[in-house]
Amino acid sequence: MRKSLLTVCLLSAVSLTVYAQKREKYEFKRNLPVYAEQLIADLDYPLSWENSGIKNFNKWRKKARQKVFDCMLMPPPAPSHGYETKVLYEEQRDGYKARKIEIRLSRYYTVPAYVLIPDGKGPFPAVNALHDHGAHLFIGKEKMIRPLACETDEVKRDAEEWSAGYGGQFLGDYLAKHGYVVYSADAPMWGERGQMEGARRDKYDMIAGNMMMYGIDLSAWMTYDDISGTEFLAQMPEVDSKRIGCVGWSMGGYRSWMLAALSDRIQASASVCWMVTTDEQMSFKYKRTENGGFANCLPGLRRWLDYPDIASLACPKAMLLINGEKDKLFPVPGVKKAFDKLHAIWKSQHAEDKLQTELWDIPHSCDKKAQQTILEFFQKHL
Repeated sequence: MRKSLLTVCLLSAVSLTVYAQKREKYEFKRNLPVYAEQLIADLDYPLSWENSGIKNFNKWRKKARQKVFDCMLMPPPAPSHGYETKVLYEEQRDGYKARKIEIRLSRYYTVPAYVLIPDGKGPFPAVNALHDHGAHLFIGKEKMIRPLACETDEVKRDAEEWSAGYGGQFLGDYLAKHGYVVYSADAPMWGERGQMEGARRDKYDMIAGNMMMYGIDLSAWMTYDDISGTEFLAQMPEVDSKRIGCVGWSMGGYRSWMLAALSDRIQASASVCWMVTTDEQMSFKYKRTENGGFANCLPGLRRWLDYPDIASLACPKAMLLINGEKDKLFPVPGVKKAFDKLHAIWKSQHAEDKLQTELWDIPHSCDKKAQQTILEFFQKHL
């Protein structure tokens, strides 16, 4: 036994030595190619509104949206018999009911979700609440809506701790108390759609890469599920299908403006701490440990459209974007460039009163002040 342990220790030491070895010549630095700035200089976004040469905004939107879908690769196959739904648990809360459901969004899989329904007579306006990334995959929907009594103590405890990023308040419950039907589902790899061996951030990229071997982009499937979940929401008898919005923080913010851009069901979207331009996000100019990743990667799309170009597909819908000056994930110069581009597009369509951009003195967070601003935005536009 002692000899075996010594062998393991020696092998581990050799492995660490090999990992630490450096070659004099290299091509990648800090997770980026050394020629990153040259790559950025070559990104000219020929399908953006200002570069496309298309004069009719609706024609541009149709063409640009199709390009986004093309880059999303294979969509999940539709469920054979519609959105079959099973209610797993229900409880009464202060002013609204909370349900845990299982919904078939694809022929391949069912998706666990929470739905909050206000007391009283509907139909009500509704919001698709899109959870964040946070390199924390153990919970998903439970980041947006307080876990139901049927969940384990570990899930409940984890969700309470995670709510610190939301000022200790569950955004979904906050909106439900103010009269909104709220839907929130686990994204692929989060919560009850995770890995059998347990939630590990370092496995996400490996699994996303393996999914591409099937012709599937995992980020795209997340967006497709967000679209399908919104379609399910629209068919609920308690929901006014003409008054549906979406909201999210961090990766949820990305999901929110993506959903608004690609789904005609969404009338208003709110995104906190996720908007930037690629030239700043993928640059060496900032001391960053992470620039991008599979969670928002659609193959080849940067050759056609930048992030604000995609978000502008939602124009002239109502859109709220809040970013933080102390947010180390999104360089402020990139945020300002993105906001300027979005305002130019909404202005060109005589809809600038529907675009609200805010740059606050905050870190990467979605506190109670942000949630109040979100509520007021939805009250105005839904």
